[in-house]
Amino acid sequence: MSEKRYEVPVGIEIATQWAWRLLVIGAAGLGAIWLLRYFSEITVPVAVALLGTALTIGAVDWLTRKGVPRVVATFFVVLAMLAILIGLVALVGQQLSTQIVDLRTSVVDGISKIQDWARGEPLNLSDSQIQQYVDRAKEAIASGDTSSYLTTAGQLGTGLTHFVAGCFIALFATFFFLYEGNRIWSWIVAIFPADSREKVDSSGHTAWTSLTKFVRATVLVAAVDAIGVTIAAWILGVPLTIAIGVLVFLGAFVPIVGAFASGLVAVLVALVAQGPFVALLMFAAVVGVQQLESHILQPFLMGRFVAVHPLAIILAIAAGITGAGIVGALIAVPLAACLNGVVKHLVEAARPFQDDPEPEPV
Repeated sequence: MSEKRYEVPVGIEIATQWAWRLLVIGAAGLGAIWLLRYFSEITVPVAVALLGTALTIGAVDWLTRKGVPRVVATFFVVLAMLAILIGLVALVGQQLSTQIVDLRTSVVDGISKIQDWARGEPLNLSDSQIQQYVDRAKEAIASGDTSSYLTTAGQLGTGLTHFVAGCFIALFATFFFLYEGNRIWSWIVAIFPADSREKVDSSGHTAWTSLTKFVRATVLVAAVDAIGVTIAAWILGVPLTIAIGVLVFLGAFVPIVGAFASGLVAVLVALVAQGPFVALLMFAAVVGVQQLESHILQPFLMGRFVAVHPLAIILAIAAGITGAGIVGALIAVPLAACLNGVVKHLVEAARPFQDDPEPEPV
């Protein structure tokens, strides 16, 4: 007599099979994220180096085709990147040094206007009350714990050290990616089993193509955003126009939200320097540039070259900020573009086998 087996409903059995597989995938994903964050002093510079390589690999290949030895071409391109970055920093520093005094005067005038406003309707504060609030603010700043300031200073020093080390890692990684990236990739492919190397190699080349197109399109979009906001700030007489343009250019590397967020700095400078009316005009200019990016540049360039949906971009940026802050937001969208290209490539590679008609029975 056979034992009666307790029968689990089919739906529950299927759900549990899906559940444990999803749990394993989730655990693997969390483990990968934890490793990337734990080794962030290495992974972040390498990711930045990959972006820089994707942007400049065309210049190295062009110089190589013209007969320049690849090591010389790579050295020249890396030096050119450094010169551009140092030049931008120098421009920003020069403008800050020449206009910071005027901006500080505008801040003092703005505080005086706020005090005059506080004396009138609807607050009707007296001079003694205003001075009392100012004294409280000074006391709050002066009464801070010295040890906390020392801890903060130590953290800043450590962060600066990590930043400098990361810059050197990114610089050297960019050089070797440009010089012998093919050899490095061949070594990575050789790690995989022989049966899967062909797909890994083709997927890697597809991801690299998507990344290259994304970075180049992003540079064009960032340049247009920076030029638009800078021209608007110059017309309105907002100080620090070059610094604002550089900030907008760098912020635009985070698609959709980066240029707008960095453009708000221009609005704040306009508010401090020239009052609310000019700040409102500056805000309208930033919104106009953002609309140009969202409705013309992003669909034409990103949609044509990378084909990443705007919703996917927003979700990738949110996930990147949650996982790794500003750096995560910078890396998330290129990663999404690469994954999108690889998935499409693998689906198209598998389609001929799926579309083959089944053999007729003999």
